[in-house]
Amino acid sequence: MKSKSSCNLRLPAHRTSSCSVLVAFLAALGLAPSASADTPAWLQAAAGLSLPAVTEKTDAVTLLDERIVTVRENGEIRTLVRRAYKILRPGGREHGEVVVPFDNDTRLTYLKAWCIPAQGKPFEVKEKDAVEVGISPGVLYSDNRIKVLRIPAAEPGNIIGYEVERKGRPYIFQDIWWFQDVHPVRQARLTLQLPTGWEYKVSWVNWPAQQPATVGANQWLWELNNIPAVEDEPAMPPPAAIEGRLTLIFFPREPSARQKTYDSWRDLGTWYHQLASGRRESSPEIREKVAALTFSASTQLDKVRALAAFAQRDIRYVAIEIGIGGYQPHAAQEVFSNRYGDCKDKATMLSTMLKELGIDSYYVLIHTRRGVVNPAHPPSLSFNHAILAIRLTDTMPVEGLHAVASVPRLGRILFFDPTDPITPLGYLPSYLQANFGLLATPEGGELVQLPLLPPSSNLLQRTAKFTLSPTGTLSGEVQEVRSGEPATDRRAQLLEAQGLDRTKIMERFLASFMGGFVLTRANVTNLEKYDDRLILTYGFVVENYAKTAGNLLLMRPRVLGAKGSDLLEIKERKYPVEFSAAELHNDSFEFTLPGGYEVDELPSPVDVDYSFAAYRSKVEVTGNVLRFTRTYQLKDVFVPTTKLDELKKFYRQIAADERSTAVLRRVAR
Repeated sequence: MKSKSSCNLRLPAHRTSSCSVLVAFLAALGLAPSASADTPAWLQAAAGLSLPAVTEKTDAVTLLDERIVTVRENGEIRTLVRRAYKILRPGGREHGEVVVPFDNDTRLTYLKAWCIPAQGKPFEVKEKDAVEVGISPGVLYSDNRIKVLRIPAAEPGNIIGYEVERKGRPYIFQDIWWFQDVHPVRQARLTLQLPTGWEYKVSWVNWPAQQPATVGANQWLWELNNIPAVEDEPAMPPPAAIEGRLTLIFFPREPSARQKTYDSWRDLGTWYHQLASGRRESSPEIREKVAALTFSASTQLDKVRALAAFAQRDIRYVAIEIGIGGYQPHAAQEVFSNRYGDCKDKATMLSTMLKELGIDSYYVLIHTRRGVVNPAHPPSLSFNHAILAIRLTDTMPVEGLHAVASVPRLGRILFFDPTDPITPLGYLPSYLQANFGLLATPEGGELVQLPLLPPSSNLLQRTAKFTLSPTGTLSGEVQEVRSGEPATDRRAQLLEAQGLDRTKIMERFLASFMGGFVLTRANVTNLEKYDDRLILTYGFVVENYAKTAGNLLLMRPRVLGAKGSDLLEIKERKYPVEFSAAELHNDSFEFTLPGGYEVDELPSPVDVDYSFAAYRSKVEVTGNVLRFTRTYQLKDVFVPTTKLDELKKFYRQIAADERSTAVLRRVAR
């Protein structure tokens, strides 16, 4: 599913990574600017604005972000965007690439750019100098296009600006103004012009509500000044979940003309259910395939698993997205015949096959970044992915199905992503967990929160038996049993690698904890059995692991696995911390101690427990065997700013424990 917006021209730096290679190519073309030097009055005014407070790392300042939205009686919307930047550092050169998306439903009517150099004469760059390309990697065909216009001399000290206008008739009467960015914004303006008798509804997201000024008949202006930048911090929520924005919903004068106005999630879900109507019709070939896939399955749940695996891995991900096809799925019969489709097509295919078993299922529209869609936000098409909600029968067991939630009007629902080829039924990719999706049913839409899988479903169990020599050499074997997210992550890495490259994955892992080791063996079990636990077995030898100090040997019991982090030690933090998934990690290491040595000192046990995470460890000795055990449990994926001090203390306690050593003393004979 493509995320299409009829009016949103904004493509800040953190949302244009897919175009980076293209932009580098275009830069090499060296398109020449026009000799004409007249700059528009709006750009001259922006150039005269004082700069907001910046840091030494600020690459650029947005001097002006202006958006003029004109809605016509026939439903056409024209959007004029004007943007001006002051380049401060070399990293700000990226703004010299104007990237404008459009498609068959939204036409680009005007594009021009200018540069006001610190020294020399201003110049302009016209639309004829732009290059037009597609922007949908992995898509067989799409009407999504972009024009890229390069502004030469986007260098520190210079001011650049551009003006672009698009027009089109959107699927819904709505506009979203993203006024906050990764750079400070000196001035931002939004002007709205509506036809006589039309009304609007406004919603501010991540920003205090502001009242507009009336600047004409049915014309309003919102103006903001000195908007701070959204700074980049490790493990922060996605910028789109933090940035301030304004959403406008338009209401035509006549109630009968409001088919494109969706003021509730229920109405938006109804629209999508109707859009997909008739796409899940079965065929003799589909029924025959369902019978073949489920013939040997002994239970209804096993039959569902068989069909889910078919949708995941036998239907290739290939997208054809033209116009409304960016949202409307292809017919199940077409998907089955071609054996390919995008996310919504895969969901359609599986839903059709499940119906042959008498099982109902529903589309769920969702965004692949947690927090972008929120119940507090107005209904919008801010989705880029589609999955399936499977309605479980009363007799179907839920044991082992972690992605189950109760929906009052539907009962037990199992959420499943047919697009992810290696996340088995009963689990969810981490980015969908605790995320909000629009459940579309015949009775309307409902924004539901998908479950956060419990830590025990994402398990990493690591056991090891080591032998320590009198010279400090450590040798032994380790077994890792992984399920859920730890299994999915490692599987993805190993499946992408081949032969010796898989060994290198293990070597890189070990190298992060010790140097000078030799990997003696490595084996993977259940690599392509996605419903089973992933088992890794490996052995290694490392000299001088334990350090000698006179008649003492100093050994770190925590050989592998780092749970601590310095992400809160770098600087004062502004944003919450977000993890990918709740997980449970257990380590149990046994060391056979060298003859002639006895334990002189052991690390103290650690037991810390917070609302978001817990950590316990201890070291014990029985005879000549030292045993290190620990448990790390991440209970939640979101740590608010009010609890960051607790998280910092938590990490520091773990770091101290991971550095601690056991002291062995040589016994006199």
